[in-house]
Amino acid sequence: MTVRVLLADDQELVRTGFRMILDHEADIDVVGEAANGVDAVTMTRQLRPDVVLMDIRMPDLDGIEATRRIVAEASDRQTRVLILTTFDLDEYVFDAIRAGASGFLLKDVPADQLANGIRSVAAGGALLAPAVTRRLIDEFAATTPIIETPDLDILTDRERTVLQLVAKGMSNTEIAAELLIGESTVKTHVAHILMKLDLRDRVQAVVLAYELGIVTRSRGRPN
Repeated sequence: MTVRVLLADDQELVRTGFRMILDHEADIDVVGEAANGVDAVTMTRQLRPDVVLMDIRMPDLDGIEATRRIVAEASDRQTRVLILTTFDLDEYVFDAIRAGASGFLLKDVPADQLANGIRSVAAGGALLAPAVTRRLIDEFAATTPIIETPDLDILTDRERTVLQLVAKGMSNTEIAAELLIGESTVKTHVAHILMKLDLRDRVQAVVLAYELGIVTRSRGRPN
């Protein structure tokens, strides 16, 4: 199966670099390039890509609002947004994730990680590299309560534990080792959590956990 990708970045050199990398991947097809947020939304509507590789800082419409609009329109085709960030400079990554992005990549990401990240998001996963995620979530985690609080009582004790570990940036493999259970069992728990709480993906689960205080921040690292 070929993953169809739209590149959205206001810097032509950046788009060209990503296209050159992805053109070497037999299962990834770059179907278009957008130089601003308005074009990203319009081209997503027209081209129906599987993944939009989205920069945050763009003219006319920034990546956050573009992400929000794309996700709102994507229910029938499951287009997913993967945020591009310089991390140390971008202060709005968390807002973009809250807007519906399925994860993020650093702009200096190695070529193999870029391709694998796109594949993961296209397959319905969420790109949360633990080392970066812990730092990012801790830095930008919102404290504003969500509008409608879900009933966490519908989760089992084990599912609550898994949710806490997911929010700390742990991978399925790390969670399995922590709880002494199989990785397939962890995947099942995560799937149940998303279904019960009506969450789109792992990223939304992390956001929710912070907003509800299921995990907290202390000395720069999640607890």
